[in-house]
Amino acid sequence: MSDTEKHPGGRPTSYDPSFCERVIELGKCGKSFEQIGAELGVTYRTMVNWRDTHEEFFHALEEAKIQEMVWWENQGQAYMLEHPGSPKLNAGLYSRSLAARFPKKYSERIRQEITGEDGQPLVTGMTVTFVRPDAKTDDENN
Repeated sequence: MSDTEKHPGGRPTSYDPSFCERVIELGKCGKSFEQIGAELGVTYRTMVNWRDTHEEFFHALEEAKIQEMVWWENQGQAYMLEHPGSPKLNAGLYSRSLAARFPKKYSERIRQEITGEDGQPLVTGMTVTFVRPDAKTDDENN
């Protein structure tokens, strides 16, 4: 290191570009972001730092997420019957599993509105009066 170069400080990174292949392979096994970090022996924060710092790692994590979803979809398709030979789908288990893992794609959203009688609004009008704290009311003036 020359005199003009500054040391970046902190611990040297343990990042290795070969992790990208491993990340994708783990995604193909249905592993989550957290499980991938555990398999690599690093913390969640380190995974986030690597994702934000190394473009190839970012893309590997994107691909791993796609592969993770494919794995879970395949599991659901393979085991969506309540028991072997049954024509009955365990739809609740399949739906909840996918909704928990992939909420943007599979979650069920319920919109609930509260209305008054015959669907009318609860509040139809409102009057707001501002009174200065030092002003006397009509009752106080009499």
